[in-house]
Amino acid sequence: MEWFESWFDTPYYHLLYSNRDYTEAENFITKLTADLQLPPSAKIIDLACGKGRHSVFLNKLGYDVLGLDLSRQSIEFDKQFENQTLLFDVHDMRNPIDADPMDAVFNLFTSFGYFDNESDDKKVFQSVYNSLKPSGYFVLDYLNEEYVRRNILPESIISRGEINFKVCKKIEGRHIIKDIRFEVDGKPYHYFEKVKLHTLEAINSYATECGFERIKIWGDYQLNDFQKDTSTRCINLFKKKV
Repeated sequence: MEWFESWFDTPYYHLLYSNRDYTEAENFITKLTADLQLPPSAKIIDLACGKGRHSVFLNKLGYDVLGLDLSRQSIEFDKQFENQTLLFDVHDMRNPIDADPMDAVFNLFTSFGYFDNESDDKKVFQSVYNSLKPSGYFVLDYLNEEYVRRNILPESIISRGEINFKVCKKIEGRHIIKDIRFEVDGKPYHYFEKVKLHTLEAINSYATECGFERIKIWGDYQLNDFQKDTSTRCINLFKKKV
């Protein structure tokens, strides 16, 4: 089992990241959809949707949304929010997507770069490309490699209720490794995250090879222009070539 299959399916993953700013996320999605000028009732895939917060908000904005995630537990949780225009399903992003052609696919908050093999990264782009209508959009919200390298915090303690997560980060080759240790009722737990430090050039090469054109890069969730040395994010906007 891959690290992300086991870690993302635990309640501790969601507990560790429970401080994520919902207001910031909703403001980002509002700005993003306005910038893309998606038509009313546009069809959007939220790829790697987790517990569905972005899918639910997109649906409230009037879009027809399909949330996909590898974690069965997350999808089981998400099913409570389903309606005629909001559906969820278990899906590995490397595999073809069985759905009607979409206006846009969103992959948000660093939900890419987990795979060791470059061929798997390319499969994601190909799967997204095949799921889109002509001129459809693919938004890949990723970490900024340069910013991560300059600002990595080697060690921290993150407290969530009675659980103290010890988080150690390091860079090994082309990956950032996050080592996570904690105890629950005296029992030790150990998980890790491993994400590729993809360069702008590498990401664009995957996209171009699959038939995308990169038309914009934003550097944060306020949609400011990307600055290689200082931007906290690398939010890529790709368009499917006709």
